[in-house]
Formats: sequence, structure tokens, C-alpha cells
Amino acid sequence: MLIPDYNQDIPESTAEVARAAFPKGNPYLTLRDELGTIYADEDFVELFPEIGQPALAPWRLALVTVVQFRENLTDRQVAEAVRSRIDIKYLLGLDLTDPGFDFSVLSEFRSRLLEGQAEALLLEKLLTICRDLELVKARGKRRTDATHILAALRVMNRLEQVAETMRAALNELAVEAPVWLQSVAPAEWYKRYGRRIEDERLPQSKTGREAYAQSIGEDGFLLLDLVASPEAPKDLDRLPMIEALRLVWERHYVRKEQKVRFKSRKELAHAPPG
Repeated sequence: MLIPDYNQDIPESTAEVARAAFPKGNPYLTLRDELGTIYADEDFVELFPEIGQPALAPWRLALVTVVQFRENLTDRQVAEAVRSRIDIKYLLGLDLTDPGFDFSVLSEFRSRLLEGQAEALLLEKLLTICRDLELVKARGKRRTDATHILAALRVMNRLEQVAETMRAALNELAVEAPVWLQSVAPAEWYKRYGRRIEDERLPQSKTGREAYAQSIGEDGFLLLDLVASPEAPKDLDRLPMIEALRLVWERHYVRKEQKVRFKSRKELAHAPPG
């Protein structure tokens, strides 16, 4: 259920602290000052049911999606940015003490946009305001661009899922069989999975994301092969996170004749849940 949020003002304390923190300006302060909120809850009324739990303000989620795409952030990363960054609280008109929201809300919001065929709204409203202010020139249709934005965000969150699953599996093995793991793990794994994936910036280019997905996929299959080998300690392949790794890889990857491929979004729609 959507109850429109008509109060889009910036709290006085947030404005005061933000301007003190960024005396020389900040892109998000400028965006809010020059373009306003861009979106309004009324733009999204048809995407929400008339009954049920009240929804978070869609105009804010739309702006968060713009921030997310601009900075190449996963859902977890941008949710943390909303909780911790003054400039984003200013952009969204939030109190400094506002705790933000659970990252899963963003995936639900994107699904509503796609199901309601309203994905173009994100880009069109922004472009309309920019054209009115003569910040950009009209160059034809932009509908497909909006779909590409949402698709890119989906890929980033898939990358976070598979990489974090691999990291969790390695952490479990480091507890259950540390000596064995140290003897078989390639050196690059320590660098690639040494920190939480949400603390890392994922590749920005399509080519970079594809290469990253490929590397993680090959790593995962290698690990599954290693724990299943006769040389591995008994029952490692039955550990909970190894089972999880197997299921997630079954959903997101294909391996044929030792060649690994990250599944496309269309293939993923028909993949078993995981």
C-alpha cells in the first residue's frame, strides 16, 4: 500500500550539517538544490496495491537507484550509504538519525517498475527536468537506456551474491580444514575473498563485470572439485556452505567441457532457485 509522502523538505539539522561538511559544494547537494527531488510518490501509485503494509516513499527509492547506478553500488552498499552519508541524507531529505532501510527493498522496487512497465519513468523524469533547465539536449528516445540501468544493477547484485557465497565457503573451510585449504588455495584467492564483497567496488564496465563473474565462477567450480577429490579431508563436500556454493553455482553458472559461463538474465529466469 502506498501512502504518498508529500513532505519532501530537507530537515533543518541535516541541511546545516551538510553545508558545514561540504562548504565547497557536493554533487548530491547541488542535484537536490538545482533539480529538487525529481520524483514524487504520485508517479508510482499504480505500482502498489491499495491494501497491505505501507510502502517506503518510492520517490526516495527512485533517487537511491540513481545514486546506486552513478556510483556502481550494490543494494547492500547503497543501503549502507543511505545510513551513513550526510550528502545522501540531504538528497533524500532524511534526518541525520534516520536508520535507512533494508537493502532488499530496492530489489522489490525494481521488480515493481519492471512488472508495471514503468522502468522508463526513472530516466524520463530526470531527462525532462534536465532539458527544461537546458542541461542536456534532446537526442531522441531513452526508454531502452532505463532498462539497461536496471539490468546493470541486477548484474552487480548477482556478482555480490556469488562472490560472497564463495567467500563464506572459504571461511567455513578455514575453520574446518585450515591446513588443507592453505595447501590447495591459489594465492589470488586471499586477495579476492579476503574482505567482504560489499566493502569492495565492483567493476564498472560491462567487460570488467563479465571478467569478474568468469573468475568467480571458475574459482567456485575449482573449489567444488577440490573438496570432492580423494585427497580432501572426509566430508568437506557436505559442509553447509559448500552445499550452498553448489546450489548458487547451479543457478548462476553453466560448466560444459570445463568451460565456465555466467548465465544470462533470461536463463536465470528458468534456473532453479538458489
